[in-house]
Amino acid sequence: MRSGEPADTARATAGRPLDGVRILALEQMQALPYATQMLARLGADVVKVESPKGGDLGRGSLPAMTDPAGRRVGATFLRNNLGKRSICVNLKDPRGRDLVLRLAPRFDVIAENSKAGSMARLGLGYDDIAAVHPAGIYVSVSGFGNTAPTPYRNWPAFAPIVEAMSGIYEMKRTGDSPPTVAPVGALGDIGAALFATIGILAALRQRETTGAGQYVDIAMFDAMIAMTDIVTNFWSMGLRGGDLGPLILNGFRAKDGWFVLQVGREPAFAQLVEVIGHPEWASDPRFATRQGWVDHLEDVLRPAVEAWAADLTKVGACEALGAAGIAAGPCFADEEVIADPHVAARAMLVEIPRPDGVEQPVLVPGNPVKMSAVAEHAEDRPPWLGEHTAAVLAAELGLTPGEIEELRSDGVIA
Repeated sequence: MRSGEPADTARATAGRPLDGVRILALEQMQALPYATQMLARLGADVVKVESPKGGDLGRGSLPAMTDPAGRRVGATFLRNNLGKRSICVNLKDPRGRDLVLRLAPRFDVIAENSKAGSMARLGLGYDDIAAVHPAGIYVSVSGFGNTAPTPYRNWPAFAPIVEAMSGIYEMKRTGDSPPTVAPVGALGDIGAALFATIGILAALRQRETTGAGQYVDIAMFDAMIAMTDIVTNFWSMGLRGGDLGPLILNGFRAKDGWFVLQVGREPAFAQLVEVIGHPEWASDPRFATRQGWVDHLEDVLRPAVEAWAADLTKVGACEALGAAGIAAGPCFADEEVIADPHVAARAMLVEIPRPDGVEQPVLVPGNPVKMSAVAEHAEDRPPWLGEHTAAVLAAELGLTPGEIEELRSDGVIA
């Protein structure tokens, strides 16, 4: 799917579930921008407030491309800001703060993901917004939350920090090796973003009944405790040191790479040993218990599985296992994911054409929410820095060209 025109010139999106919902996002990086991008894909109008000094920090990430003005636009920004409009407002200037307070009542949701307490110190915290917009839903995403005492309140946080604190890194670490950092990309960011999305939708639904707004406070660390639920749950049930219990959940080598299979029930084990040519193992005393599968994984089962798969591709091995009802999946490399027929069929990659002369478009993930009554829509490219400042301030606040130019000259907007 190729991205189209910027958001304010491609509004033919009637029929999406969040049409009419408006979000003012004082956001950066990924933990909140992923959530507001998801809501934009479902029809919400998202106006992104950025600093005149370089904008969203994600614009400065690497790798990067350059925009038509020659400014760097980093990968973090590109994959989290489809379908939004960008305005540049200096929140540290009292006139910039006043602009946001005047804009707030025109939006359903006001969202921010600064360090805990930062917005309150600027006069743009929940109480400040609620004073001018009682029906507004105020959303904060931060490392450790805003609404409960925590020893980590003042710690800066990126995704790997809260991932490490969740216990999952230590659970998966082996021996004296250092932890594998960010093993699945920005789990800490996207996990928090998904819970923020749920909170926003729930608050919108409750407002239909009460007419009142509320504060939705999301801590990335909380989100990781939820996402890595096996750490605490398994500990409480007696498993220690990364022990996942008696099951086969391992990678095996095929002719062209690796595949992963999971066997946790006796019928599936019987199917597995049938497929790999050893049906007699289903009644072998060594494998009479699930612990026996684990005890004899390396000396018996792995050699047999890999001997069976030696002449098969990793996809072919998984097809054979899947046909027998055994869950298995190939370990794809990046170029294999990009060329995968499922990914194409489900429109799970969006192409952003580059304005800087590079032929290869930037690829970002598509919308994973597929709805039978909602057609796939062309994606609007991420906005250039401050691209919509004048248009938004004129349309929303009635500012004249002269007023806008005065604010720009004074560095309040850009």
